[in-house]
Amino acid sequence: MELKFKELVLESVLEAQTNFKGSQREFAVSLNVNPAQLSTFMSGKLSATIGDKKLLAIARKLKVGKPGVSKWKAVETPVYQAVTAILGKCQEDCVSAIICDEADIGKTFAAEMYCRMTKGALYIDCSQVKNRQQLIRQIARELGVSNGGSYKEVYDAVVYNITTADLSHLVVLDEVGDLNYEAFLELKALWNATEECCGWTMMGADALRHKIERGIRVHRVGFSEIFSRFGSRFQRITPDDAAGVKEFRKEQGAMIIEANFNGNFDVNKVLVKTDGSLRRIKIERSKVNATN
Repeated sequence: MELKFKELVLESVLEAQTNFKGSQREFAVSLNVNPAQLSTFMSGKLSATIGDKKLLAIARKLKVGKPGVSKWKAVETPVYQAVTAILGKCQEDCVSAIICDEADIGKTFAAEMYCRMTKGALYIDCSQVKNRQQLIRQIARELGVSNGGSYKEVYDAVVYNITTADLSHLVVLDEVGDLNYEAFLELKALWNATEECCGWTMMGADALRHKIERGIRVHRVGFSEIFSRFGSRFQRITPDDAAGVKEFRKEQGAMIIEANFNGNFDVNKVLVKTDGSLRRIKIERSKVNATN
C-alpha cells in the first residue's frame, strides 16, 4: 500500500479522533482495530502497524479519497442546511424526527458530515445491518462499546453507554426502510430505554413513508408507537411538485458543481448531462478533474 495513502488515512483518523466522544480505546473499537496498533499508527509509525485490509476498511468508513484526487467539498446547499439543522435539534433536545424525501438529493452526505464532525453523533447505514442482531452490534461499535457477547449483553451495554454519558447522543438511522420487521420494532425499545438521553433520526426516501403509513393503516404492531416517538410527521425539504423538485435539483447541483469542478467547465452542460443527479455529478467530476 502506498505511503501517501497511509498518510491520508492517518490524517482522517486524527481528525475523527478529535470528534469522538469516548476514550482512545473506545475509538479503536469504533474503527474495529487493535488499540495498541492504532496508538502506534497515530504516533506516525505507518509501516507494518495496521494491515492493508484493515486500513482499507478504516479508509472506507472515514471516506478517504485516492491520493492526488482533491477532496469532495461540502457545500451548504438547502438540503445540507436543513438536514444539519434537524439533526442538531434532535441531538440538543434529545428528540426524534423522520426525514423522508427524494432520493439522491444529499441527505446521506449531510448526515455523514454532521456525525463525523459532532461528538456523540452516530451514523448507521441500515442497508448494511438489516436485522436486529446486526443493528444493535453496529450501534455498539460506533459507540466504541464491545459488540461481542450475547445480544442482551450488547443491548444493555449500548443503553448504559448512552444513558450515563455526559453529553447527549444522536443516532441517525439511514435507509431505515431496509430494516426487517424485528429490527424495526427494536427501535421502540431503544427509544424507550434512552428517552431524554438521546436523539434519534430516521432517514429514507418515499418508500419509507409508504412503509410506515401502510403499517399504521393495517394496524401492524409497533408502527403507530414508533411513528409517535419519532415526531408523528414526515419532514420534507424539496418542493411537493415534480416541476419544483426539478428546479430544486438544478439549483442545488449548480452550487455543488461550482465548488467541486476544477478548470474550465460549463455548469449548464454538466447539469444537462447529469440531469441534476448528485451521484452522476460526482462521477462526471472525476472525469472532468482528471483531464485538468
